[in-house]
Amino acid sequence: MFMRRVSLAIFVCAFLASGAQAASHKHANLKKQVEKILEQPDLGRGFWGLEITSVTTGKVLCSINADKMFTPASNTKLFTTAAALALIGPDYKFRTTVETNGSLDKYGRLSGDLVLIGRGDPNLSGRELPYNTHTQRDADAVRVLEKLADELAQKGVKYVDGDIVADDSYFAFERYGEGWSQDDLVWPDGAPVSALTVNDNVIFVNILPGARAGDRAFVSVTPFAGYYTIDNRLLTTPAGSGRKIYINREPGSTTLTLWGTISMDDGGVNEGLAIEDPAEFAATLFRHLLEMRGIAVYGKQRTHHTELASLSTFTTTVVAATRGGDEHSLTTPVGPLVLGEYQSAPLSQDIEVINKVSQNLHAEILLRLLGREKGTGGTVQAGLEVLRGFLNNAGVPAEEYVFYDGSGLSRQNLVTPHAVVELLRYASAQPWGSEFRDSLPIAGKDGSLADRFKDLDPAAQIYGKTGSLGGVKTLSGYAVTSKGEQITFSILANNFSLPGKRVNEVIDSIIEAAVNPSK
Repeated sequence: MFMRRVSLAIFVCAFLASGAQAASHKHANLKKQVEKILEQPDLGRGFWGLEITSVTTGKVLCSINADKMFTPASNTKLFTTAAALALIGPDYKFRTTVETNGSLDKYGRLSGDLVLIGRGDPNLSGRELPYNTHTQRDADAVRVLEKLADELAQKGVKYVDGDIVADDSYFAFERYGEGWSQDDLVWPDGAPVSALTVNDNVIFVNILPGARAGDRAFVSVTPFAGYYTIDNRLLTTPAGSGRKIYINREPGSTTLTLWGTISMDDGGVNEGLAIEDPAEFAATLFRHLLEMRGIAVYGKQRTHHTELASLSTFTTTVVAATRGGDEHSLTTPVGPLVLGEYQSAPLSQDIEVINKVSQNLHAEILLRLLGREKGTGGTVQAGLEVLRGFLNNAGVPAEEYVFYDGSGLSRQNLVTPHAVVELLRYASAQPWGSEFRDSLPIAGKDGSLADRFKDLDPAAQIYGKTGSLGGVKTLSGYAVTSKGEQITFSILANNFSLPGKRVNEVIDSIIEAAVNPSK
């Protein structure tokens, strides 16, 4: 009997040892596969870093330059959205109101200013929530402001004996992030950040050819064409001549200049452009909507910002100064009258939008919301301080990341692949971990991975956040291998001059090697 037990023990030990050797061999084989992929001649001038780790055991399966700093691009959003889920919570809802310090009499006369107050809702737009495989927009991009205007009309407001004030003072007036490129600021990816955001702070310029060659092209702007002056110099050219279209808006200007050519057989162009001052746009638009409902406004439209220089005296006041005062000063109102209110969908639904389609503006709003709700104020710096505290608690080494924004548009952001993996491993063990993972694009199905990994083994799954800047491609997330092992990964590629499609193919081949381990 004793000999049988000894033999059994020896057999079990030998079996476990052989299993460990097999696992070690498998991991060594993965490292060789990855190194072979990266040995391709055209990849030699770029800089590659990666880490692939078992979620359950924490064992590193493959590591190359994992302790080196890289520009993460939109992989930065992983850090911002994880912190928001952990500290603010998936059920948080934004509140947008229309308020006054004045009074409304029985004749519908409102004495005082009418103040539209934003508190960071990123979806005052036609975006349909929850997200379902791709972005869907209602044709009515300003429906939320229309509902608020309807509320005022239903409550009997007929005259406003004051100004229309768009108040975005919930966040500081920091429209852009440090390290953003100047040419980003004209386009939707670099839209200005505001606590009062309408239609993602973007307008759409629609261009169609004229009726005949030599005619001006047809140009329209949505939503709210009346906000912009169009200087249209675009000419229609004969069929087959192609298109050369140029658009310019100088900083601080509301004049759009268009020039170039569009051929008669062109199907048209729909180009998004960032607006200059979101609160100013909202004030002008809201006044227009009120007047369309027969509400007369005797004052002007203006904005109420909180300048960074005035943050030392910043209070939680949400109603703008009374008529005639400095638009940047704050007073403490007594019992503001709320005439209209809109509450957003849960925060988790917007986090899904941020990660699925890599929405920069919404990520920047989240960063400022972290500062406002959990830090010292609605500023970039306050948000970054909260983020650092969160990452410290998550065990992410402080020396392995430097962030200047919440979206990854900043060229000054730096992070190691190891830091990304540590964040992902921490998140996977949290109560909100499944919501975080599910907010990421799913390979071959939706978001920025909809058209990638089409030939993936059906038994494998990949949830990953993409990132892209000039010379930068990244992908980090979770995967379940064809053998059922759960892994987390981060692949960061910097300083290459290859076409982005080629770099994506290399990244995808590395992940495919990890999720389809050789037998």
